[in-house]
Amino acid sequence: MLDALLIGLIFILAGFVKGVAGFGLPTVSIALIALLKPIPEAIGLMLVPAFVTNIWQGLAGGQLRVVVPRIAVFLCCAVFCTIAAAWHLSSVDGRFLSGLLGLSLFASASLALLAPNMPAPSRALERILAPVMGALSGILAGFTGSFLVPAAPWLQAIRLPREQFVQAYGFCVLAINASLTLTLTGGGVMTREIGIMSLLSLPPALAGMFLGQKLRFHLPEVRFRQVVQVLLWLIGAWLALRAFR
Repeated sequence: MLDALLIGLIFILAGFVKGVAGFGLPTVSIALIALLKPIPEAIGLMLVPAFVTNIWQGLAGGQLRVVVPRIAVFLCCAVFCTIAAAWHLSSVDGRFLSGLLGLSLFASASLALLAPNMPAPSRALERILAPVMGALSGILAGFTGSFLVPAAPWLQAIRLPREQFVQAYGFCVLAINASLTLTLTGGGVMTREIGIMSLLSLPPALAGMFLGQKLRFHLPEVRFRQVVQVLLWLIGAWLALRAFR
């Protein structure tokens, strides 16, 4: 009962972060649930709330015709590697997965806080790097459930306009979550109990997202994003230290 209450509160917080900042529900929820439960279970609990809350972001906006051809190779490689990694999720040591998630969060938060001005790759270099970035993003997503690094920095680095970036990232998250759901269900990780709990986690996530959207225009978003990244940095550092000490 206590676990269910804590998980509900975690999804309210994760939904709130997404409502204000426009991202972060999978990353925040998995990072916090991983402090209570094994990574595979944390990923399973995240799937329904993350999928539903990204439907609008991924499918609405009118940018898919433009952005899908641009990211097709990246996304195909990401989906393939997500499935390959998630298929072996249950056989990988839990401490390693926790440490990998911690390092991923630590790296992404550090990158966001430092905000480096990465030069945009040329179109020729983009075609070479896209499958590599997609594969790395998919492997990390398959093992940790977080499709943040290097996916988000890569989509920013290729200088997608803001509207295209938002829809491209949301569409990618939808595809990755669908791949995770099918793979974890087929591999026996996504059990009936976890699926029900994930479904029950949707209302708190939507409530948090609604509150976040309401407060979005009354809070300094830049400062809020910085606070979120600091929290992710601390959680990532803790998960990594706990796993590898």
